[in-house]
Amino acid sequence: MSKLLSKYQAPNADGRVQHITPESAGWKHVGFSVYELEADKTLTMPAIGEETCLVLIGGKASVHTEARQFDNIGDRMGPFERKKPYAVYIAPGEEYTLTAHTACEVAVCQAPARGDLPTRLIAPDDIGAEARGHGNNKRYVHNILPDSEIAESLLVVEVYTDEGCTSSYPSHKHDHANEPHETYLEETYYHRLNPEQGFCLQRVYTDERDLDECMAAYNKDVVQVPRGYHPVATIAGYDSYYLNVMAGPSRKWLFTWEQDHAWVNTQEYANKHAK
Repeated sequence: MSKLLSKYQAPNADGRVQHITPESAGWKHVGFSVYELEADKTLTMPAIGEETCLVLIGGKASVHTEARQFDNIGDRMGPFERKKPYAVYIAPGEEYTLTAHTACEVAVCQAPARGDLPTRLIAPDDIGAEARGHGNNKRYVHNILPDSEIAESLLVVEVYTDEGCTSSYPSHKHDHANEPHETYLEETYYHRLNPEQGFCLQRVYTDERDLDECMAAYNKDVVQVPRGYHPVATIAGYDSYYLNVMAGPSRKWLFTWEQDHAWVNTQEYANKHAK
């Protein structure tokens, strides 16, 4: 099995089912965990020297820190309701407690930060949405914490891709610090499939092919992208959702297309597949 693929694990005593750290991934910036909590379960996390973005993938909860209280947040029971999520940005140095009011699926996204920004609620009305692509390369995006919104390091988005379509495509990469053309960003993909027994395919590869991995990602698996291109392809019968977390030394999403496939972005392709 590829070292880039983190398989779903049964919940531990705290409800944790995924846990990616910079040390386990072999990089410097992105930390990512997922918790599955039963109703009335409380998760208390200590203060750390990183910023955190909690994303309620499903369920209703309250989040309390030393500075702020956000009660009874959450407006979807699962991602495939396709409603925008609730999220909470938590500043470095703040302990927080999350109390589940229903069964909850919570993503914990982390990256280094100085502590320049306050804790805040990111409500559905704060989250932009956009359709991207054409034909069999269509997807729909919720921009939870894009580079147009304030944070120190984190970039967080969620993406919906219908059965038989590709996304994170044409293939692109962001593994070189070469502004204004490209930034170095590590990335995780937390995959969800509908129906749950499905899978999607994700390839991670470089121009030189010194990295070239193709993985079948099943429901609740995580794919780690340390470098290279990283397209996703769905399988007939199964819709895809994934939560992306990115971070690096510069908080800008600048990427380079793989030239062989960049023609899929052209107006000619769009016209061919216009309905």
